[in-house]
Amino acid sequence: MKEKLEMIRAAVLEELKGASAKTELENVRVKYLGKKGELTQILRGMGKLSNEERPIVGKLANEVRENIEELITKASDTLKSKAKEMKLKSEIIDISMPGKKQTIGKRHPLDLTLEKVNEIFLSMGFVIEEGPEVETDYYNFEALNIPKNHPARGEQDTFYINDSILLRTQTSPIQIRTMENQKPPIKMIAPGKVYRSDAADATHSPIFYQIEGLIVDKGITFADLKGTLEMFTHKMFGDKMETKFRPHHFPFTEPSAEMDATCFVCKGEGCKVCSGSGWIELLGCGMVHPQVLRNCGIDPEVYSGFAFGFGLDRITMLKYGIDDIRALYESDMKFLKQF
Repeated sequence: MKEKLEMIRAAVLEELKGASAKTELENVRVKYLGKKGELTQILRGMGKLSNEERPIVGKLANEVRENIEELITKASDTLKSKAKEMKLKSEIIDISMPGKKQTIGKRHPLDLTLEKVNEIFLSMGFVIEEGPEVETDYYNFEALNIPKNHPARGEQDTFYINDSILLRTQTSPIQIRTMENQKPPIKMIAPGKVYRSDAADATHSPIFYQIEGLIVDKGITFADLKGTLEMFTHKMFGDKMETKFRPHHFPFTEPSAEMDATCFVCKGEGCKVCSGSGWIELLGCGMVHPQVLRNCGIDPEVYSGFAFGFGLDRITMLKYGIDDIRALYESDMKFLKQF
């Protein structure tokens, strides 16, 4: 049996010399040290030896086992070193080759415009408020004095999750939440994403950005609304920009108006963009409806306020001369590099 153990040791050494992969090392280990391995079989047969031979053979068998394990470990380390060396040789960097130019991103026009808008209103004392994009029917419609039968409730305009949960169609719910949680005076803007079930075309997108503003205090009048929005327009587009207000209807404001600004293309002379009028619609606004104030726990006999809202996408398109809203969402680097 001693001779057989020595033969096993020699055989292992020979087989390991020719091993060039981890699988071959594993095969050697299983062949000799596995449950049915040759050395294992010898160890299981030691019970047949005499009392004098058993300790001698047992000691030798353990030495052979340890020796085989060391040989396999050493062979494995050698293979790893060779693999690492080959990998390093294949990944040598030729420092004489010209480097690859790294593409530097640009600020998105929507981000640039939003930063400017926020800066203007913050300078006028407004604060920025935020709210959830997944809203309840109450905050998106009912609290804003929009009854169940109002056209804006139609599923063709709104993404409903169920009868009472929807994706907000405007950032007006943030105004309601602010009035519920804060006592007047209130002076805030609410920028954010809104969602409407519109087919994408040059002027419509199912996802777009909106900014709404609100002031509630004692003695607020339409004159305050007009002065605030005119100041915003001049700071945003220049002092030569003129504005005008047209009567309109919104369920949540009374009286209501839409504000037009001088056409950015023709400067008021009349062109295709403004349909020859010299004016472009900029935003909607009005005095907060007394019922909306009551819904938020504010006494309309004591306080009054005004609200306004406009699409950030529209302002961006007008500011930069963009004629298709889809360009803002297609991530075309050729387009975005212009900004």
